Amino acid sequence: MNEPTIVERIGQFAGNACEEHLSADARKLFRRNILDSLGCAIAALPGKPFAELRDQFDEYRGAGAGSCSLIGGGRTSPDQAALYNSGLVRYVDLLDSYMSPGGLCHPSDNFGTILAAAEHVRASGKAFVLALAVAYEIQSRITAVVPVMAKGFNHAIQLAASSAAGSGKLFGMSAEQIAHAVAIATVDNVSLTCVHSEPVSQWKGFSPGITGMRAIYAASLAKRGFTGPLRLFEGPNGLERMFAQPIEIDWNDPRLDIIHQTVMKKYCSLIHGQPVLEATLALKRANRVRGEDVESVACDIFQTGYDIAGGGSFGSKDSPRTKEQADYNLKYLIAAALLDDVVGPAQLEPERIRADDAQALLARVTVRADETFSAQYPEALNTRITIRCKDGRVLTKAHTGFEGGLENPLSWERAVEKFHWLSEQYADQSLRDEIVEWVSDLENRSIGELMALMVRVDRTPEFPATHHGIQ
Repeated sequence: MNEPTIVERIGQFAGNACEEHLSADARKLFRRNILDSLGCAIAALPGKPFAELRDQFDEYRGAGAGSCSLIGGGRTSPDQAALYNSGLVRYVDLLDSYMSPGGLCHPSDNFGTILAAAEHVRASGKAFVLALAVAYEIQSRITAVVPVMAKGFNHAIQLAASSAAGSGKLFGMSAEQIAHAVAIATVDNVSLTCVHSEPVSQWKGFSPGITGMRAIYAASLAKRGFTGPLRLFEGPNGLERMFAQPIEIDWNDPRLDIIHQTVMKKYCSLIHGQPVLEATLALKRANRVRGEDVESVACDIFQTGYDIAGGGSFGSKDSPRTKEQADYNLKYLIAAALLDDVVGPAQLEPERIRADDAQALLARVTVRADETFSAQYPEALNTRITIRCKDGRVLTKAHTGFEGGLENPLSWERAVEKFHWLSEQYADQSLRDEIVEWVSDLENRSIGELMALMVRVDRTPEFPATHHGIQ
């Protein structure tokens, strides 16, 4: 009898997943991450791309058609809901992350797709969490053993596999059908790391959404008997050749506990910027530094952070103009923190990015790679911030890690605070409390109940902003 291929083993892993494989602690953390994803999605609603997506949905299908809800109101097909809701979760760059030596991934990139699949089949909250856990596990396990980004590819590749498997789980598909769904979704989703290079485009944030759109559609096709290349990994021209390495993962291990290794964000920035901003704000506040006091700033960071966001191999960071450029730019992020004392969605608005004070200050920020910090990455995310003030003061702070990291995880209470910060302009206190209550009791609720709440959220800011971000 032939040994099952890797993609068949992934299908068996997803097909065999059951409630017993999720520990009570893992369930608790999923509630935290789910609430976080919902808050990220709500904060993105005014973004111009989402109005444009709604226009396209109307053009292609007609307004009001489909089995799935859009956060902020409206209905469409499952694949378009996957694109839209996934794009919302990613847009303000506050979503969760999973770190590995060769790169990273964002497990909550699965969220919008699994949410659409769950609503389409009228799933329970319990079934939704299980499918989401399957997706988190598959995406992160592949990320752990393959340095995808270091080899020139984008982590949307493993997202295609995980989103297809999670969707197939909700669709009640067999292990064989899930394997074909994974193969179909992944073989045509070879994504390149250049999506992160300067000038960073809008597509960086929407690539995961289009991946999810394809994945849920692939799962629907596989359910109807479509077959995919089962030697996706080990075939003569498969992923193992593309990555130039064997991809050895124990898919017989049924545990669904990778959620414990996810990290969370407090600031609208790539994950590498979280310790930088925490250190910058701590130094600013402790010494009562104002933006106009600053002569220059030096930021020492590990090589990967320098390459992606400091002006290294991914391109110059001297002239950010757009949201997509700003949240991948340590020079701008440091300047925004010093000027505004917060780095939230408002700091990613083009008007703020292009403002004279922000552009002038970021020009006085230098980012450098530190060999010692680089050797400790990703086990430790280190930085050193040095601020030279016009009055002669030289202020320095070395900093390791951040609140939300593995050593200092974000608590449920802090996740609730973050949710209220992100959503307060789009939902009144009563609606926000109802959403938090649903998430806290999701295993006894239905996805239909959640989406009935999410369509009540306003797409434009209707309520005053009072929260200054989680400090």
